[in-house]
Amino acid sequence: MTRSHGYLLDNRQNEAGERFDAFTALFDPTTFRHLEGTGVGPGWRCWEVGAGGTSVVSWLADKVGLSGQVVATDIDTSRLTVAAHPPVEVRIHDVGAEEPPGEGFDLVHARLVLVHVPDRERALRSMIKALRPGGRLLIEDADPALQPLTCPDEYGPDQRLANRLRQGFRKLLADRGADLSFGRKLPRLLREAGLHDVEADAYFPVASPACAALEVATVRQIRDRLVAAGLATDADIDRHLANVEAGMTDLATAPMISAWGHKG
Repeated sequence: MTRSHGYLLDNRQNEAGERFDAFTALFDPTTFRHLEGTGVGPGWRCWEVGAGGTSVVSWLADKVGLSGQVVATDIDTSRLTVAAHPPVEVRIHDVGAEEPPGEGFDLVHARLVLVHVPDRERALRSMIKALRPGGRLLIEDADPALQPLTCPDEYGPDQRLANRLRQGFRKLLADRGADLSFGRKLPRLLREAGLHDVEADAYFPVASPACAALEVATVRQIRDRLVAAGLATDADIDRHLANVEAGMTDLATAPMISAWGHKG
C-alpha cells in the first residue's frame, strides 16, 4: 500500500481549535509539571517545536520573561499569531526537513509532534543539535499501539462501535507514516542520541469531559476520510457522536509518554 503523505489533522480546520482546547485541558498539567522540573526560568532560551496552539508557548513566555526567548515553530502557525510578541518569536518551520531555528537553546520541547513526522530521526537530531551543552530536552508523544481503545471497558455495542472508529483513525494515521508505537521508544532514543539522566513517565486519562471533547472534534475532523476509506459509514459516525454527546460512555486517550534528559 502506498502511504498518503500530509498531516491528517489540519490546523486550519474548524475542529482544530476544539482539539487544542482539549489537549490543553488533558495534558497541560502534566507538561507544565515536567517543564517545571527542567528549572526553566528568567532569561532562558526555549524552542517549542510544533507548537500548534498557544497554551505551552504562553506558559514558557511567562517563565522566561522579557530577558528570555521562546521560539515557537510549526508548519502551520495560523493559531500562533496571538502569541507573536516578545519574548515569543513565531516561525514557520518543518522540524523533520529543515535545520533548527538557532542554537544554544536552554530548553527544547515538543508535545504530540514527532509521532506524525515522517523523518523522526532527523527531527530528534535537529532538536538535540539546537541545545547548548547542559540544555534540556523534553519530548512528549502518544503511543496509540500501547493502548489502542477509545473504550477500554468494551461492554456493549456502543463501546464496540467507538473502538472500531478508533481503529479506523489509527489506520489513517499509519497510512500517513505515523509511528503508532513511538512513545515507548523515547527513553531509548534519547539515550542513544547521547542525552544524560534520561527518565520517562506516562499519563493515561481514562475518562473526562476533555476526552469526550477531543473525541468529538477528532471524529468530525476526519469524518470524510473515514467514510471515503470505507472505514465507517455516516450512520456509524452519527450514532457514535450522539453516544458521546449523551455522556454515557467512558472515553480514553492513548497514553502520552514524556521523556527527558540533558545534553552533555
